[in-house]
Amino acid sequence: EARFGMFIHWGPVSLRGTEIGWSRGSQIPIEEYDNLYKNFNPGSFDADEWVHVAREAGMKYIILTTKHHDGFCLWNTQQTEYNVMNSPFHRDVVKELSEACAKQGIRFGTYYSTCDWHHPDFPLTSPGGSVRREKSDLEAYTGYLKRQVSELLVNYGPLGVLWFDVPQEFDSARGAGVIDLARTLQPDIIINNRSGAPGDFDTPEQRVGKMQMDRPWETCMTIGDQWAWKPNERVKSLGECLHTLILSAAGDGNLLFNVGPDAEGRIEANQVDRLKEMGAWLRENGESIYGTRGGPYLPGHNFASTRKGNTVYLHVFKWKMNKLSIPELPVKIVSAELIYGQPVAFKMAAGALEFSVSP
Repeated sequence: EARFGMFIHWGPVSLRGTEIGWSRGSQIPIEEYDNLYKNFNPGSFDADEWVHVAREAGMKYIILTTKHHDGFCLWNTQQTEYNVMNSPFHRDVVKELSEACAKQGIRFGTYYSTCDWHHPDFPLTSPGGSVRREKSDLEAYTGYLKRQVSELLVNYGPLGVLWFDVPQEFDSARGAGVIDLARTLQPDIIINNRSGAPGDFDTPEQRVGKMQMDRPWETCMTIGDQWAWKPNERVKSLGECLHTLILSAAGDGNLLFNVGPDAEGRIEANQVDRLKEMGAWLRENGESIYGTRGGPYLPGHNFASTRKGNTVYLHVFKWKMNKLSIPELPVKIVSAELIYGQPVAFKMAAGALEFSVSP
């Protein structure tokens, strides 16, 4: 029902402006990457401001990268010293953001990388998880992962979502063990499909998912080109952003839209401005997105549709002479109007529904 959430990729790598996790051992030597946290001190970080930006955008939930593939933890974990409390910043980011979400009525969820290219017990390491360690202990690492997941659920919950990523050596049985543990701690937790096991929902990445009514899905996509902060990054146009949101809802999916705060902890102004524009559109048109289901039409280039009760919302991308012709529905059409209430003329002709809108 929420349909629209904020993804946040953030960590010490923002000091360099390269991709989180993936640039370890490629653009940045491993030793240098692993010591970035010693200079991580984002003095402008304000959890309340991040949540305010999400609210202004019309987003209903936030997912934070509590630990990415690089293994660095943004909370006061007792399982490793490689965490934010040992940086100059010395503040529990997960705690502050979870509290800000609770205060402002936004659901909070945690991204947690299934793989860990920093941890000595995980079999694979950087660059890109392509190098196999001479020695590793997947059972010991699984225990570490479960203890950290337990910390997140017990100390920062109740959570809306557990969002795993890149299982690599985790198969479905190992992933199912993680999910079972999570459900003993929070039975209603929603879990994605990247722990190694199928979980509750699918996660098409950097593309809008296809129409899928039999299993929930959520597109995850960047507002720019990179997940973590990148200097001078292009931001998607308002049209691109809205089409992505509409096509997601029209296919019966959610959109998890990513921002990457900078090394000072700020979401860049151009990203904030774009999100506010999306929020302004949603304040006028949100009834056609929130709490809807996809269909009855397949999303297309000219239009897409959502539905709620006995109302179908047509999102028209391309008008031709202010007219639209679509296949008729096997129900009686009682009325048609713009979302602002202005009546729209329509007629049935040769198996088609034709709408005319005054210029």
